[in-house]
Amino acid sequence: MEHPRTEPTLPAPRGPLSAAVIARLTGDGPLPLPRDVARAAVYGDDFQLALYLCYELHYRGFDGVPPDREWDPDLLRTRGALERRFESALRADATVHDDVDEALAALLVEPVDGTGVSHFLRDKGELWHVREYAAQRSLYHLKEADPHAWVLPRLWGRAKAAMAAVEFDEFGGGRADRVHALLYANLMDDLGLDTTYGRYLDAACAELLVTVNLMSLFGLHRSLRGALVGHFATVEITSSPGSRRLAEAMRRTGAGPAAEHFYDEHVEADAVHEQVVRHEVIGGLMEDEPALAPDIAFGIDATVFVEDRLGDRLLADWGAGRSSLRTPLAVPDATPVPDTTPVP
Repeated sequence: MEHPRTEPTLPAPRGPLSAAVIARLTGDGPLPLPRDVARAAVYGDDFQLALYLCYELHYRGFDGVPPDREWDPDLLRTRGALERRFESALRADATVHDDVDEALAALLVEPVDGTGVSHFLRDKGELWHVREYAAQRSLYHLKEADPHAWVLPRLWGRAKAAMAAVEFDEFGGGRADRVHALLYANLMDDLGLDTTYGRYLDAACAELLVTVNLMSLFGLHRSLRGALVGHFATVEITSSPGSRRLAEAMRRTGAGPAAEHFYDEHVEADAVHEQVVRHEVIGGLMEDEPALAPDIAFGIDATVFVEDRLGDRLLADWGAGRSSLRTPLAVPDATPVPDTTPVP
């Protein structure tokens, strides 16, 4: 199925920061002052949406927003203020390891009781849980691997060659029908979701925006290339077992063959990618630039931190029988409708 390139529509603001950024994207309104950025809740809806809007200019932009807004000096200054606050909070809240090997080893240990989102969806998730999960994750998966491609010009030798090899797989190995973003759109088709790029930005919770903003932060800054590699390693190392559980969830809930295929594909591919990333990307980068070790560990820790926050939010909402989304999904056929009362 073809999924043509489209520019997403601008979302509704979630507070004064995002309202000011949206006004600037569509006109010449004043941008937030540094004190406004300093006062906002760094992991909250308004702050994270404002940052997401700035970052999206470097992907597909927005319908009706001039392309040259990507390099608007005032917007870049605002983005910089948001980024400095975001990175500072992450370094304070997420840093656990200084040693890369210890950070990697921690990723290989899974809780015996299995309390994560993929465990929930595999064991007792209903179709509406699966659809919500797919809608939330679409903000990344419809541009899967794009943020990681920014690191390629900043690597060389073993690290660059191995990173390019993994990205080649993510982009379909030269075949358009195997591009992972397209496979995810097919998954969404199976679930009766709108596959338009950025369609669920208004619905996504702040915790999801944080996960996407993290990889954009790391990808756009050469100084954070080590953190980007740490992030990518975390995704690849944890993907295969998680994807196996999600494939089982798709089968159990009757999500559809394309939904099953997306996660089945990641079980096999990411098991291989894990070894390449650990031994060649990280190994090569550590050999070339050993001083980046603390940043690689930080990238791993920060990824675990933001993913745990998202998992806690989803499980808390679903455990209470309510939607994790800010706005309800359109319901196909007779799918049960959860409580969609917004959560403060």
